[in-house]
Amino acid sequence: MEDIIANYTRETWQLSLVIGVILTVTIVIGLVTTKLFNVYIEKNRKDEDTDLTSIVFLKRAVLVLIYISGISFALYLIPQFRIIGGSLLASAGVLALAVGFASQQALSNIIGGVFIVIFKPYRINDRINLKTDLSGIVEDINLRHTVIRNYENKRIIIPNSVISNEVLINSNYEDDLICKWIDIGISYDADIDKARAIMQEEIQNHPSFLDNRTPEQIEEGEDIVPVRVLSLGDFSVNLRAWSWAMDQPTAFKMGCDLLETIKKRFDDEGLEIPFPYRTVVYKKDLEEKGRGLPLSQEKGKD
Repeated sequence: MEDIIANYTRETWQLSLVIGVILTVTIVIGLVTTKLFNVYIEKNRKDEDTDLTSIVFLKRAVLVLIYISGISFALYLIPQFRIIGGSLLASAGVLALAVGFASQQALSNIIGGVFIVIFKPYRINDRINLKTDLSGIVEDINLRHTVIRNYENKRIIIPNSVISNEVLINSNYEDDLICKWIDIGISYDADIDKARAIMQEEIQNHPSFLDNRTPEQIEEGEDIVPVRVLSLGDFSVNLRAWSWAMDQPTAFKMGCDLLETIKKRFDDEGLEIPFPYRTVVYKKDLEEKGRGLPLSQEKGKD
């Protein structure tokens, strides 16, 4: 009896040692793999030719494979788990159904992440806008979700199954150049040609402006900065200028600068940017009018 207990204890200790070694090796391999991937990612973060999206996704997939393989091998060495596995085989249908319902969303996210990596509607460091008015820079894409850092430095977590079905605007897709619209309204009494010339001059003088005309357009004498009458509004003639910048952040800053400089030039040149007025007539004014007294009127912005 004592020999049986001793043999059982020795076998248990040996099995525990082997399992411990396997789990330790698995963890070490996982940490080393993570370190190698991180070094490569940081080294190539600024390199536009490196597909960081695929690298990060591959890193996560390799780590999952390493840990699942290590844990599965360790469990396989335990005889009790083999016995339990045989008894569970009879109820495999019910178990598969339960797991299917429980993991449906998780599998959708994983499949969505795989499609994102394969078809690349966006990549890490791309600037995207969603139709839900969410916008920012793609910071990470993993097996479950995409992380977007918005312009307030907040992180937006979107499941891959959701964002893969979204309509989005990618400012970095194929071409980084951005066309920034500069929309300004002038009064109906203002000189349109003068306003157009001021807008063109201010835009061309901005250091971030790019001449994006083709050789054919240059040969045909097309304006460097097109300015068109966009619409005739209720109280203003609305002009639009097309200005180009190297990327989205530069275009945003350029747009803010141009609105300020054009407004100042319009003020100096006597060009009015109109705004609506509302005349408010009080009840007592109507009574005074009926008695032949002058009306007291108040004007305010609409």
